[in-house]
Amino acid sequence: MSSAKSSGASTPFSSTTTLSSPPSPLLKGSPDTIGQDIYYNPRLSASNLVESIASRNSSSSTVYIYDLAEQAGFGTWTKQQAKSASNTASVVDLQTRAGAGLSLVGRLSEGTSQDTVKGAVLTAYTTPSGLSMMAASLSYIPLATPTSRLVIQVPTVTSIGDTFSLSHSLSPLASAWPLLPENLVVLLSATPQQTVDFTTLSYKLTGSHVVHLFDQHGSSRETGHSLAPFSSKETEGTSVADAVNAAGYKFFEVAGDAQAHTAILILNGPLAVTAAAIANRTPGLAAVTVNVLRPWDEVALRNALPKSIVSVHVLDDIPNISTQGPLYAEVLGSLLESPAISVNAHRITPSRNHEFLNRENVFTSFIASIVPTAPSNTSSLHPSTLKRVLLFSAPQSSLSALPRITETLFASSKGIDARLLTDYDAFSKPGGIAVTRIVLSSKSEVTDFLPLAISLPLDVDNDGIVDFLAILDQGLLKSHSVLNYARRGSPVLVVTSWTAEELYSTLSSEVTSVIMERGLRIFTLDAKDISNKAIGATSPASDVLQVILTHLAFVRLYLGGAATEPNVLAVVQAELGETIEGIPLKQLNALAWSGLNEIEFTQPAESGSLLQAFDFNAIAVETEDGETVVNGARLSSWHDAAKHLIFPAAFTPPVEPSPEEYPQDPALHPESPDRTYLVTCSVNRRLTPLEYDRNVFHLEFDTTGTGLKYSIGEALGVHGWNDEQEVLDFCNWYGVDPASLVTIPVVAGEGKLHTRTVLQALQQQIDLFGHPPKSFYTDIAAYATSSIDRHALLFIGSPEGSATYKKLSDKDNVTFVDVLKKFPTAKPGVEKLCELVGDIKPRHYSIASAQSVVGNRVDLLVVTVEWSTPDGTPRFGQCTRYLSGLRVGQKVTVSIKPSVMKLPPNPKQPIIMAGLGTGAAPFRAFLQHFAMLASQGQEIGPVYYYFGSRHQASEYLYGEEIEAFILDGVITRAGLAFSRDSAKKVYIQHKMLEDSEVLAQMLHDDEGVFYLCGPTWPVPDVYEALVNALVKYKGSDPVKAGEYLESLKEEERYVLEVRYLIFVNV
Repeated sequence: MSSAKSSGASTPFSSTTTLSSPPSPLLKGSPDTIGQDIYYNPRLSASNLVESIASRNSSSSTVYIYDLAEQAGFGTWTKQQAKSASNTASVVDLQTRAGAGLSLVGRLSEGTSQDTVKGAVLTAYTTPSGLSMMAASLSYIPLATPTSRLVIQVPTVTSIGDTFSLSHSLSPLASAWPLLPENLVVLLSATPQQTVDFTTLSYKLTGSHVVHLFDQHGSSRETGHSLAPFSSKETEGTSVADAVNAAGYKFFEVAGDAQAHTAILILNGPLAVTAAAIANRTPGLAAVTVNVLRPWDEVALRNALPKSIVSVHVLDDIPNISTQGPLYAEVLGSLLESPAISVNAHRITPSRNHEFLNRENVFTSFIASIVPTAPSNTSSLHPSTLKRVLLFSAPQSSLSALPRITETLFASSKGIDARLLTDYDAFSKPGGIAVTRIVLSSKSEVTDFLPLAISLPLDVDNDGIVDFLAILDQGLLKSHSVLNYARRGSPVLVVTSWTAEELYSTLSSEVTSVIMERGLRIFTLDAKDISNKAIGATSPASDVLQVILTHLAFVRLYLGGAATEPNVLAVVQAELGETIEGIPLKQLNALAWSGLNEIEFTQPAESGSLLQAFDFNAIAVETEDGETVVNGARLSSWHDAAKHLIFPAAFTPPVEPSPEEYPQDPALHPESPDRTYLVTCSVNRRLTPLEYDRNVFHLEFDTTGTGLKYSIGEALGVHGWNDEQEVLDFCNWYGVDPASLVTIPVVAGEGKLHTRTVLQALQQQIDLFGHPPKSFYTDIAAYATSSIDRHALLFIGSPEGSATYKKLSDKDNVTFVDVLKKFPTAKPGVEKLCELVGDIKPRHYSIASAQSVVGNRVDLLVVTVEWSTPDGTPRFGQCTRYLSGLRVGQKVTVSIKPSVMKLPPNPKQPIIMAGLGTGAAPFRAFLQHFAMLASQGQEIGPVYYYFGSRHQASEYLYGEEIEAFILDGVITRAGLAFSRDSAKKVYIQHKMLEDSEVLAQMLHDDEGVFYLCGPTWPVPDVYEALVNALVKYKGSDPVKAGEYLESLKEEERYVLEVRYLIFVNV
């Protein structure tokens, strides 16, 4: 290993250009937009501006955001703006389904909508797939008026293939174009500036409904562009053609040779601007871009074509090769009167479209097959100063802000055109991959706008075109073909904790071969170690320093031979200032300089592994409050709910092979952090008489094939369900379809989501009939449409409302449902309600069996809990009600919880057990185990068993078994207290007083162990009985006797397993 040398990469810019002083960037890679004008801000993308323009209340009265749009990374920003700004339109979420557009049509229909009475411009966000589902409904839309019209903003992103790769293809609309009504204007934009202009134009066409499709696949998400506001003559009230012309555009834009004999005709988008760039360099070729598809203007098309044209080639996005393209039909019909012109159809399937934009030279070769004089590769389309930078990282890692700082370094220069685009691969690696493309060139040389996918295609099969490659997640070297992108002889920065030897031993033969064959220069930097040493400890500041250290290393390698330590410092100091987190930048620069090492590879590695390629299948949106949303979900979720539900095999992350014979089923209560098991009810038998006012029942569960193991004294966690009829009644009252789907977080799943029906969620997971905390009142206050309800809820949730909350909670025992019904205008959406209420917690019951005796079985002893509120409303314990209704053969989800009720290590130690009611459960397990030991001839110590209940005839729980244990000598002494069977109430402490001398002997001299299980109320009396025994028979005083009992707790010889009776939780 040697210190880093110059990279050999030359910068296309002079040192004075590179060293110009840019503004200090935010380390959080999120647009800082609050309070700033949205224009001329290179940190804002065109997509941001589309949302900002569309969501202004001067543009729209209401914005309807369909789920598909938000999954395409469009709509989240609008929701954020609606919360933080006062001049925005109201926002409504809608689901995409057949007939999705009918709700919009209904709101614009005369006499049926309040929107039309007060005047409304409605905006909808959806994707090409969503628009295709709306097309039939839109045929019923009424004529547009200045006060009643619809604008649909369509981010063009389509999911294709088995891995749901994202494509620009408009193929979902192939069958929808003919269905769209004639009074609907369809605009298509490609470049960021054109996207902003057409968005504004769509709201100025006051006599038309408008659909605007723009390139969300690439250009509209780019940053680095200084986008200007729409500037044109007054367009309102003019014709569509006049408005488009006034904006500086035409229905059909023509590029290339004015004397061309061949024309490529294509809808505006990334391929259209690429075709235009090719045409500008190809004699005999013209590229015709369709900016306005509706209304279709035949005369404008014929006038736009050069008079010399003899052949028109129409590129149509279609779903499959057998589908006739609608654009071809329009062009053919328009040119029927020109028999000298032949019209040729090219059916572009989604996979072909994907290849055009993601495989180097595929599209140029396609054009060259039509016009042989066209360039067959893209090199001639790019400026000579073009430099490509590619950064691979893990989403939300400490280095995720680096691309933004890197872009800012160049974008601040007036002479540099710097463009940045980040894409995500959510599926090929757990946790996802972020790849950022930065393309740099001299502004004076930029003549054509080219999509970043063309300038820097993510094609691992090419010979490498990236001038600088940074790998910020070392694991990618083992899993993905990231080095295939690097140009021969280019520098590669790897941020890694591996040493040179570890790096070499980790890489496969394929990776090391690429390094050696291309002469790549590999530089490593352990940014985390350096930052931790510089800052003194791991902290948020350490994350910032890691970014700065890596940025310093990038600048050094990018400058190549011109790099000196003072030069690098000057560049970054002008950008970031003289200190970072209180540390002089000069010091950090020295650390980065000395910490950057070059690794030389002299021979390929011997090991080999199959490496994957990056696949763009997710779009991320960063909100103003710092949250990152991917495909409409939080960043760490990565998979949208519908894909989880429909394609579970494709989108369930790979599960590591488990050495367990019975591995955990990940689908079994994924919201629970505990190891769960699915057992089968084999016995449900009531132990108390039917006429008795307490239902105490015995349960047995068959655990065969589950791998469930438990120790004596442990507790069984039961994941109970709410009552189905009560849930259905609630759904009916709340106005939600129990069969509809909801997507809710997996609490223990690190941000994962799962999808289930409303009934499943509310019956099996959400604690709907549980006891609401004080914060719930405040949480739902925000959703109350009634001022009275809102203020009442806020009061109860405030410190001043503590008395009211206490009455509702302790006296009235209100549930979440009670609160919602008490304040009926506070109705969050059902998914939000699930989030606010939270999950049903498993209820734990002491196991009443010894597995050493019963085998594949677990027994419980349970009493149902029933009571009435002050107003007479009956209440039931959620889980005991569920358990009492179990049928034989019914499946139940359970888990195991350790307990303090453990047997002593020596079976000869005396045992004292005191149980009240169902507190007898663990002692039944103890006695089963002792009986087994005795049957095997093993000696066991004295066993004293105290049991208390109200009536012997009704509540002598497991009485027959106890009598048998007494007869067999397993129980040495039984103190049975039935408090209601005599005039004078007798409790277990009275029975213990009868045995005071022997109990004192056991605990003081014989290492005896005392256990109490049941409710808390007898604890003081039992404690006093034992203290009195020690005072009377062991010569102690009450204080020392109490201290002695406390010391036994530390030795696990005085064990209490007691519970409070909180009705809603049993």
